[in-house]
Amino acid sequence: MNLKVWSEASLNGITKNLRPHHSSVSGKQRKLNKRSWDSDIPFPRVPTSLSVILVGTAAVVCYINSLDGGFVFDDSEAIINNEDLKPETPISNLLYNDFWGTRLTHNASHKSYRPLTVLSFRWNYWLAGGLHPRGFHLMNVALHAIVSMLSLAIFNLLLGGASHRSALLASVLFAVHPIHAEAVAGVVGRADLLCTLFYFLGFIAYCNSLHFDWGIYQAAMLLLSMVFCATAMFCKEQGITVIGLCSVYDVIVNGKQHPIRILRLLQQCFILRKISWPPGHSEQCPMITPSNCDTPVVQNRSWVETNKQKHGCVSKELHLRPLLFRHMVLLLSGLVLLFVRWRIMASSAPTFQRVDNPASFADSILTRVLSYSYIYALNGWLLLCPEWLCFDWSMGCIPLVESLEPRLLAVGLFWMTFIALLWKSLSIPSGKGQRSLIMCLAALVIPFLPATNVFFRVGFVIAERVLYLPSVGFCLLVIVGLRKLAMFHGSHRAIQIGYTYVVLLLGIRAVCRSAEWRTEAVLFHSGLSVCPLNAKVHYNIAKNAGDAGNRTLAIFEYREALRLHSEYDQAMNNLANILKDEGKLHEAERLLRKAVQLRPDFAAAWMNLGIVLAGLKHHSEAETSYFTALAYRKKYPDCYYNLGNLYLEQQRYGDAYRAWRNATALKPTHVVAWSNLIIMLDSIGQMDRAESIAQEALTILPQEPSLHFNLANALGKTGRFVEAEKHFIEAITLDRKNAVYYTNLGVLYHRWKKYDKAERLYQQALELNPHLQSAKDNMALLQKARNRIANQQ
Repeated sequence: MNLKVWSEASLNGITKNLRPHHSSVSGKQRKLNKRSWDSDIPFPRVPTSLSVILVGTAAVVCYINSLDGGFVFDDSEAIINNEDLKPETPISNLLYNDFWGTRLTHNASHKSYRPLTVLSFRWNYWLAGGLHPRGFHLMNVALHAIVSMLSLAIFNLLLGGASHRSALLASVLFAVHPIHAEAVAGVVGRADLLCTLFYFLGFIAYCNSLHFDWGIYQAAMLLLSMVFCATAMFCKEQGITVIGLCSVYDVIVNGKQHPIRILRLLQQCFILRKISWPPGHSEQCPMITPSNCDTPVVQNRSWVETNKQKHGCVSKELHLRPLLFRHMVLLLSGLVLLFVRWRIMASSAPTFQRVDNPASFADSILTRVLSYSYIYALNGWLLLCPEWLCFDWSMGCIPLVESLEPRLLAVGLFWMTFIALLWKSLSIPSGKGQRSLIMCLAALVIPFLPATNVFFRVGFVIAERVLYLPSVGFCLLVIVGLRKLAMFHGSHRAIQIGYTYVVLLLGIRAVCRSAEWRTEAVLFHSGLSVCPLNAKVHYNIAKNAGDAGNRTLAIFEYREALRLHSEYDQAMNNLANILKDEGKLHEAERLLRKAVQLRPDFAAAWMNLGIVLAGLKHHSEAETSYFTALAYRKKYPDCYYNLGNLYLEQQRYGDAYRAWRNATALKPTHVVAWSNLIIMLDSIGQMDRAESIAQEALTILPQEPSLHFNLANALGKTGRFVEAEKHFIEAITLDRKNAVYYTNLGVLYHRWKKYDKAERLYQQALELNPHLQSAKDNMALLQKARNRIANQQ
C-alpha cells in the first residue's frame, strides 16, 4: 500500500511537514480558516452558555418520566437485596464485595468491582431514609444531564477545537439517544453514568496537560488525569479505556501525526537499531534530525549522518521525548490499574454460565467468530436504529451463527462499513477531517473493547447500557458525516430538516423507552416483541406475575421458559414453588430434583426440595436436603427457619429451637423465626422462655405487630391480663386491619369477664372479616355466658 501522507505543524514540540502555502496569507486569515472548519454545517453558531442549557434540557426532558419509576430488573439484586447499601453495614464491606453485594472471593461472584457506584447508592439510601426509588432515579437523570453537557467539551476536543457547531449537534444527539434508556432509567445504569463522567474528566485533564511545557504543571495534570481514570474504573470496568483514547488523541490530534507516518517512523527506528555501530557510539535509537532523503550522500559526512540518509528520515526535527514520556505514564498507569484490579478479583476470572453468553462457549472457532461479528453488527444497528431495545439479550435471543444464512449479510455489511471507514481515515491526506474521522472511530471502538469477548469472556450477549460510552464516537461520526454531506449538497434546508427530524424521532423514542422502564410488568412484556425466543424474558414475566399473585400467568410463562430452554434451573425452582403452594407436590419434587441435578450447588433449590419432601412426609430426605443447602450456603437463615419447622413437626423441640435461633442470629429481622420460637415455647408450657424471647425480639423489632400479638397471647395464658392488654392494643395500633388481633383481644376481655369490651372486639373483627370462624364461635360463647348469667339472676 503506497499512501501519500501529508502532515501539519504540531503542538508540544513535535514538528511535521507543512502543507505548501503562500506567504501572503495573513495570520488572521489562517486563524479564521481554523475557526470555520465546520462552517459548512447549515446551523448557526450558538453561544456556549446557551448550548449547555439546550443540551442539559434535552437530556432531562427525554428521561424525566423515569422519576416515577420503581426498582426494576437488576435493581432487585443490586439495590433491594444488597446489604452494602444499609447504614448498619460497615462501609469497609464495599472494598471486599462486588457490585451485587457478594464477596469477591465467592465462587458465585461476577467480579464486577464498582465500590464508588455502590457508595453512591448507599448515599441515596441514607439521604432518603430507605429504599425510595425517586431519589435514585433523580440522581441518574441529573448525572445524564451533566454528562451530556460535559460532552460539548469532549466533542470539541475530539475534533481538535474550534468546532462548536459540530460539538453542539453531536451533544444533542447524545443527550436524546434512546440507547441510553437502560443506563438512565434503570438505577443499575448508575455505574455507566458515573464511569462516563469521570472518563470525560480524565480525558479533559489529559488534554489540558498538553497545553503546558514539560514540568511540574504537566506532571500534575497527568497525575490528575490518571486519578480520574482510576475513579472511572472503580465506577465501572470500562473506565480504564480512557487511557487508550488519551494515547490516540495525543498522537493524532495533538501531535498531528498520520498513522502511516507513525508506522514509518517505527520502521526507521527499528532499522537504525539494527545498524552495527562503530566503537564509541551508543546503540540506542538516535534522535531523528532534519535531513533530506533525496540528497545524495556527501563525502566527509559523519558516519551516523550517512546511515540516517541511507535508511530513511523525515524532513523536520522530531522531538519524541515528551510524547514518549506521556505514553510511558499511560502505560504504567494502565498496568498498575490492571494489576490492582486482578488482585482485587482474587487473581481469578469470573465464572459465567453458557446461557449468559452462548457464543463464548461454542466449540467451533468459526462459530464464535461469526457469532461475535453478528453481535457487533447488531450493536451497531442499535446505535443507528434504536427500535429493537430489550432489557435482556441472553438465552436464545440471538441464536449462534453456525452455517451459511441470511444473517451473514449483516456481518459482511458491518465489516465492509468498518473497513471502509478505517481505510478512509488512513488514505486521505492529513488534516482536520482525517483526524476527526480517526477520533470518531477511536471514541467508538476503544470503550467497546471490554465487551468484545476478545480479551476475556463477558457475562452478557448484548447490554444496551454498555453502549452509553461508545455512543459518543457514534454521535460524533454522524456529525462528521453530516458536515461532509453539507460540503457537497446544495440543499442546506433539507439537511436542517433531516437533522431536526432525526433528533425529534430519537427523543420521542427515548421518552417512550424510558416510560417502559418504570415498571417491571411493562418492561418485561416489551421484551417479547424483540426477543420472543428468549427464555429469560418469559421467566421474568412469570416472576413478576407470581409476585403480583397471578399464578395462572406465572405457571404458563414458566412452562414457556422451560420449553425454550429445558435446562433453566431457576425457572424449575420458581415453578416448583408455585406448584407446591397449589398442592402439586410430586410435580414440584420432580422439577426440583432436576434443578439440583443440573446445578448441584443450587442452595435455594435444595431448600425448596426439603420443603416439598417435608410436605410429602419424607422427613429424613427433607433433613438431608436442608443440610445440603446449608453446605453450599452456610449463611442461609431461611433454610434454618424451614429446618426448624421440620423439627417442630417431628416434635424435636430442642432441635427446632436451635435451628430458629440460628436463623435469628444470621438475620435478626427474621420475624417468622422469632414468632415460631415464641409460639413453640408457649405451646410446650415454657412461658418464661417465651416471654424472654419475645422481649429480645422486640428490642430489635419494636414496631412488629406479630411479636406484640404473640407475647400478649403468652401473657394472657398466665393471667397477666394488664400486660397482655397493653401488647394486644399495641399490635392493633400497628396493624388495624388484622381481624385476628381484635378476636384475641376479645378473648382476653372474655376471660377477664369484661363482656361488653369483648363483644365490641368480636364485632370489629367480624366487620373486618365476616367469615372469621373464631370470632363467630367466641361471639356465640359470649352470648351463652351472658344468657347463663341472666338466668342465674
